[in-house]
Amino acid sequence: MKLPFDNEKLDALMDKAGVDVILPTSKENIQYLLGGYKFFFFAHKDAIGVSRYLPMLGYPKGAPDKAFYIGNAMEGWQYENTPGFWVPNVEINQWFTDQTGKKAASLLRGIGQDTGTIAVEKAFLPADAMAAMEEELPGAKFVEAQAILHELRAVKRPEELAILKEASDTIIDCMTTVMKSTRAGATTREIAQGMYKEEVWRGLNFEYCLTAAGPSYNRAPSDLHKWEKGQVLSLDSGGNKDGYLGDLARMAVLGEPTQMQSDLLGEIRAIQDAARTAVRAGATGREIFEKALAEQAKCAHGDRAAFLAHGMGMIQHEAPHLTSSGAVPYPASYENRPLKAGMVLSIETDLKHPDVGFVKLEDTVIVTEDGWEAYGDEIRDYVIVEG
Repeated sequence: MKLPFDNEKLDALMDKAGVDVILPTSKENIQYLLGGYKFFFFAHKDAIGVSRYLPMLGYPKGAPDKAFYIGNAMEGWQYENTPGFWVPNVEINQWFTDQTGKKAASLLRGIGQDTGTIAVEKAFLPADAMAAMEEELPGAKFVEAQAILHELRAVKRPEELAILKEASDTIIDCMTTVMKSTRAGATTREIAQGMYKEEVWRGLNFEYCLTAAGPSYNRAPSDLHKWEKGQVLSLDSGGNKDGYLGDLARMAVLGEPTQMQSDLLGEIRAIQDAARTAVRAGATGREIFEKALAEQAKCAHGDRAAFLAHGMGMIQHEAPHLTSSGAVPYPASYENRPLKAGMVLSIETDLKHPDVGFVKLEDTVIVTEDGWEAYGDEIRDYVIVEG
C-alpha cells in the first residue's frame, strides 16, 4: 500500500539522526502521517476524566509493515469509517496517558525495538506516558523527534498547497467583508467576532483574530478599544482548513487615509515586496532577511518597523526555520540552507506609530523553482471604509 507521506524521506531522516523508531503524538503529525485522519471527538480539546487524549503512532525505520497506532477507546467508531487506514497494528482501547506509554512499550518489545533509539515529541508527550516507557524499556534511548518531523513536512505536496490556498483566499474574503461592513464605534471584540462568524460560515475553523484599532498597539479583542472615524484598523487572523493554517494580516481605514497613514503602509509594503525578490528554490533565509532589512533601512520610519519571515503549514512557525532571532525563538536551520520548491513562508512586517497605531501586512508566499507565488494576495493597500 502506498503511504500518505514520503516514507523513504522519513527513513533517510531517521537514519541520519540515528533513530530506530519514531513515536509521534502531536495532533498535527498524527494527522499528517495518517493521511488526514483526526479523531473528531478530541478535535478541539484533549482532557477527559482524570487524563487526556493521547494518540500515538509507532513507525520503525524501513518497516511500515510493523507500524502501530494507539488511540482512545471511543475511536473505533471513526476507525471503522476510515477506509485505507494504512497502519497494520491498531490498538484503540486507551483512556489514560500512562496506559498509552505502557502499551507502546509492549508493542515495541513485540517488534524487537525495546533497546533501540526511540524518537519522541517531548513537548507533546505527558510525563506519565514518558515515565511508563522509560520504566518498561530500560535499555532504550529516548531522543527528540521534532526536527525529523518538521523536516518531513517542510515541502508541501500539491494537495496541501491547494488547501493552504483555499484557506488564505477565504481569510482575505472574510477580512474584506468585515472591514467594509463595520461602522464607526465598533469595538475590537465585535470586529473579531465578525471575523469568527465569517470564517466559520465559509468553512474554516476559526483560530484567532488579532485586532488593533486607532493609536493603540493592543491587539487583544476588547470592549475597551473602538474603531473611530479617521483611524486605521489592523486584522491579523488565522483560520484552519482541514488541518492547514491560513494566516494573513491586512489594513483598513475609516475614511480617506491621511498622508502619514499612507506613507507607513507604503513603507511596510516596500519591505514585504523586497523580501519576495529573494524567494526562490535555492535561496537561503539569510538572503530573504538581507533584502528586507536593506529596504527597511531606507524607510523614513524604518526604526519603528519589525520584519519577520517564517515557515507555515499545519502550524505557525514550522519548517523552514529562517532565523533564530525572531519573536518565537528556535534554531535557524534554513538560515544558510537552500529553500526548496513547495516550502511555504509567512512574510510579515509591522510598524508602530504613536499617532497612527499598529500597521501590518502578513503574506503567504510559496517557494517555486524560479521564484514565488502568493496566496490571498489581495487588499494589500488600505480597504477604505465609509464612516
